Amino acid sequence: MLITLGVTLASYLLGSLSFAVIISRVMGLSDPRSYGSHNPGATNVLRSGNKKAAILTLILDAAKGWLPVFAVQHFGGEYVLGAGTAALAGIAAFVGHLYPVFFRFKGGKGVATAAGVLLGVNALFGLSVALTWVIVAWFFRYSSLAALAAAVFAPAYYAFGGDVAWPYAEPILGTLIVMGLLLVWRHIDNINRLVAGKESKLGAKKK
Repeated sequence: MLITLGVTLASYLLGSLSFAVIISRVMGLSDPRSYGSHNPGATNVLRSGNKKAAILTLILDAAKGWLPVFAVQHFGGEYVLGAGTAALAGIAAFVGHLYPVFFRFKGGKGVATAAGVLLGVNALFGLSVALTWVIVAWFFRYSSLAALAAAVFAPAYYAFGGDVAWPYAEPILGTLIVMGLLLVWRHIDNINRLVAGKESKLGAKKK
């Protein structure tokens, strides 16, 4: 029990590292919370015009979601840590990104971190959801719409492919549903802009 609590806390603290802000500061860029969507995430960093910063943000934000889940699933057995702990680690890292203790609980929308969690659960599963994001983003050019589609399809993919394409566990499915709901909640403003035809497309420069 104490080990599970420790893993959950460590995952939340790791998730609280807002790499969009950290990388922008290190590279001398404007704070991503001051332009565009004001969201500290890779898509908004891309609006700065610095692709390297955006790619680094994407990779590190995904890594902080992937690492705790992967570590529990591959090394937690000797500490009797199962799918329940992996699920807690994933949701904790995700919530850390949304509400980071190091940045006054004002974080990003969690798309890259959620993708990292999915890859930590199972690489094939994570890539399947990522492909959904890519397809929607490619055809419609809206990162937010692609994220919403991925949030909806992820639990469905996991449930229907469970124990066939990848191992299935109810705690993981629960985490995917909660993350999906939180992703939709965090994209409410984007949904309103999409409906109004005012949402910024991928690659648009900051204003």
